[in-house]
Amino acid sequence: MLVHSRTGRWTAWIMFAVLFVPLFALPLLVIVAASFSTNWSDALPSGPTTAHYAAAVRGESLQALTTSLVTAVTASLIALTVGTWAALAGAALGRKGKRVLDALFMLPVAVPSVVVGLAVLVAYSQPPVLLNGTRWIVILAHTVLVTAFAHQSVSAAIERLDPMYEQAAAGLGARPSYVLLRVRLPLLLPSLNAAAGLCFALSMGELSATMMLYPPDWTPLPVLVFTATDRGSLFTGSALAVVLMTATLLVLLAVSRIRNRASFR
Repeated sequence: MLVHSRTGRWTAWIMFAVLFVPLFALPLLVIVAASFSTNWSDALPSGPTTAHYAAAVRGESLQALTTSLVTAVTASLIALTVGTWAALAGAALGRKGKRVLDALFMLPVAVPSVVVGLAVLVAYSQPPVLLNGTRWIVILAHTVLVTAFAHQSVSAAIERLDPMYEQAAAGLGARPSYVLLRVRLPLLLPSLNAAAGLCFALSMGELSATMMLYPPDWTPLPVLVFTATDRGSLFTGSALAVVLMTATLLVLLAVSRIRNRASFR
């Protein structure tokens, strides 16, 4: 194999550096540098300062971060519950039923998120279910957008499960509810944690649908990042973006630790 040779390994590392640095690392490093700057000098920001972070962790910015965290956690939990239930149901429906269910759950991902936002806005702006102007319409839109990823992750994990464990438990007289709660779900726990982390990260960064739905008292942090940069406050927007990125990474690291512990059980 190519990567098993010394030349292959060096080639792989060089290709990784050539692709990763300009496409992923460099833009993020520029954002971090801009968050500590007051002006732009030639190709790089300059004028070191921490004033942008002082504003990014208090007042409206802190409230927006809290709003994003609450929205992402709530949407992720609902999406994980619904997605897991649908994946378990799909596994029992057979091949054709599973395909139909997969298509239904993937539909929100197949269209732009702004279309999902518009659909939620139109559907829930009139009685009997009036959510427009409340935080719940934002949480609902995020849930719709991330549930597909939870469903797909859990569905893939279910297909990889060895049925021997469930058959052994059933053969020993365990009831279906006991097999589900004490055998199947514990085996799926690493995949559930991974799906939760993915849903959380996607919700934390969601903007298109949110811009159409958020009320003034429920403004997620990505909206503040957009509005700051839109009015020309690039350095303030960069600091807010770094705060958003850091909060997301910390939560994902915590989820990763939980997943690793679950994998060794």
